[in-house]
Amino acid sequence: MPSVQQIAEEIVAREGGYANDPDDPGGATKYGVTLGTLRRLGLDLTGDGQVSAADVKRLSREKAVEIFVAQYYRRPRIGELPELLQPSVFDMYVNSGANAVRILQRLLNEMGQAVAVDGAIGPQTIAAAEAAARAAPDHIADAYGIARRNFYFRLADQRPASRKYARTRAGGKGGWIRRAEAFIAPRFHLSEAEFRARVAAWG
Repeated sequence: MPSVQQIAEEIVAREGGYANDPDDPGGATKYGVTLGTLRRLGLDLTGDGQVSAADVKRLSREKAVEIFVAQYYRRPRIGELPELLQPSVFDMYVNSGANAVRILQRLLNEMGQAVAVDGAIGPQTIAAAEAAARAAPDHIADAYGIARRNFYFRLADQRPASRKYARTRAGGKGGWIRRAEAFIAPRFHLSEAEFRARVAAWG
């Protein structure tokens, strides 16, 4: 498995540079780090006494990686999950916070592991994930990635403004869906035809 540093660097590369999309609830973002995160951490990078979009613009790749490792990997205890799950759960935690853990907890319940769906990684979730990984070592990472992809589809079903994050400008498969599939074996990737059929109701 890649190191947590390498995974974080890949996330930064995947997230891209500065953006402030009005359709993105996260607001001003750079390398996947939101203005809300900088405010929560009190990171006044410009030294002007306030944390604003200017601080997001000032954020370096190195600082983004540092934030991800500390706040999105170590703090939520992702490093205590089975190694097979860590890259995708970490990437999803950066993208969607505690939803990454809720997706895992729902999957664990579907796999017969009784665990509360509370978005927090504690002893119960760790034990359940370890048991599920032992029972299905060749499938659990794919199952999580597919559950993650389904989460994105449901989100876009419910929120039309978010649909652009699931497809390319030309309407093909992109964004969120390709991000989830980066952690899924190729045989489980949706073909363009399957993708278009899934989103046909979006118009």
